[in-house]
Amino acid sequence: MSTDGTAMVAQPSPMMGIAQPPLGMRQPHPSPAPMAPHPAAGGENKVLDKRRLQELVKEVDPLEQLDDDVEEVLLQVADDFIDSIVNSACQIAKHRKSTTLEVKDVQLHLERNWNMWIPGFGSDELRPYKKACSTEAHKQRMALIRKTLKKY
Repeated sequence: MSTDGTAMVAQPSPMMGIAQPPLGMRQPHPSPAPMAPHPAAGGENKVLDKRRLQELVKEVDPLEQLDDDVEEVLLQVADDFIDSIVNSACQIAKHRKSTTLEVKDVQLHLERNWNMWIPGFGSDELRPYKKACSTEAHKQRMALIRKTLKKY
């Protein structure tokens, strides 16, 4: 909810078709030329359209063809995934008491909820280095090795 009691809704962005956070969380920037709208989107900009989806499928398997229903489902799943990530990242930014959605907000959500790490964006300071868990058998072997090394 915003300060005036209205619900905050992510708005589509002309920039690569990515949904932007609510107005109160946007940082002003010049707008690039908008992408061509998705034919079935009713004028909305999409990150993934049918043509791009077909190109991705051809990269994986040049002989593969997708049914129209499958294409629609995959496009809907991609849109839902992006909406979910943007909304959650906005909540993280709001929790930080920030009015700007940052890369680290998206990274945090992707890593914590989807176990995904996208290299090349931001810094590695967010990525925790998890200590490998060791089994009891491993601990016993290591103790035996240390004991053996002490003898020499």
